[in-house]
Amino acid sequence: MVTQRYFVTPHPIETLLAWVKSGEIAVPEIQRPFVWDATKVRNLLDSLYRGYLIGYLITWRNPTVKLKDGSLSAGKRILIDGQQRRV
Repeated sequence: MVTQRYFVTPHPIETLLAWVKSGEIAVPEIQRPFVWDATKVRNLLDSLYRGYLIGYLITWRNPTVKLKDGSLSAGKRILIDGQQRRV
């Protein structure tokens, strides 16, 4: 029997923004620094507004991941991939 290691669950952008506002999304200590300039950020938001596919944001729930601020994740959604990618 194969154990499923991950799930793909689509969420609307409104849900993702609510998670950010509530502090449910966290950035792990191992995450690379932010590299996008303002134009790329604007283009991403424009793509979201127009309903274009933009790829995946990957989150992970692990209570022992160290965050950028030095605390532990404690059930938050850890952002593994996203806007920090070089495009």
